Amino acid sequence: MDVMYDMLVRVYGLLSRPLFTLGDTEFTVWTLLYLGGLLVLLFFLAGTLSRWFAESVLAKRGIEVGVRQAMGAILRYGVLFIGFLVVVQAAGIDLSTLTILAGALGIGIGFGLQNITNNFVSGLIILFERPIKVGDRIEVGDVRGDVVRISMRATTVMTNDNIAVIVPNSEFISSTVVNWSYTDRRVRFNFPVGVSYRSDPEVVRELLLEIASDHPGVLQNFPPDVQFQEFGESSLNFVLRVWTQEYSARPGVLRSEINYAISKKFREHGIEIPFPQRDLHIRSGSVALTSPRPGEDERNSVAS
Repeated sequence: MDVMYDMLVRVYGLLSRPLFTLGDTEFTVWTLLYLGGLLVLLFFLAGTLSRWFAESVLAKRGIEVGVRQAMGAILRYGVLFIGFLVVVQAAGIDLSTLTILAGALGIGIGFGLQNITNNFVSGLIILFERPIKVGDRIEVGDVRGDVVRISMRATTVMTNDNIAVIVPNSEFISSTVVNWSYTDRRVRFNFPVGVSYRSDPEVVRELLLEIASDHPGVLQNFPPDVQFQEFGESSLNFVLRVWTQEYSARPGVLRSEINYAISKKFREHGIEIPFPQRDLHIRSGSVALTSPRPGEDERNSVAS
């Protein structure tokens, strides 16, 4: 018993030995172990509580996944902040001793973490104002694709080439964003067509409407129409306007298929698609000949 008691006294002495002092607070091995254990428990409880709140409480109310994730993250950070203050007080640490660390952290956020903070705040704005949401077809800068995930720092956009592009959230706040499906995925495309002046405009209109009606991706409950746009320099210019929902994410495919169909239909009916032509008129005229200066004939004859 005495040996065990002596061992416990030595262990207690090692754990109670001061390591460093911060302000009026002495940090021992026991203080660090106690503080570390409480922080691990705090992170575990904060994560569990935020997941339960997002997946159980908010999911039952039909709230969108992105908003659930944002509110869960806010709850997690709030619990961590309050819990950290409680843990520090429970460990016997005077909060006034942490002012130096708080000042250093503030400087770090102001300089090194400025972009991260900007993207984090932008992510909150996106998730609550919802200018974009998961499933939207968007264009921002040179990126075009479908939004597949919105996180607190960045948004994942999947292009038509199956390439995932990670876009910082600040781009959606500070840049111009084109949302093709803000209300729904129904959009209208315009197809300019030029034909020869020898073509009958009514026949051209009927053929273009027939092409649009035969395409399965063109919505028929929003009838396509043809506008006679202008008398061009070398062609009569029309615009075929069609509505589609299936091809809103693949506008290039629809444009290619419609153009193939227009080319084939026009060849079958003898309608010419002209190209710009220019006529060059050369006017004849006389060129005045001047007599050579003295001595120039001799030089020319010697040179020849």
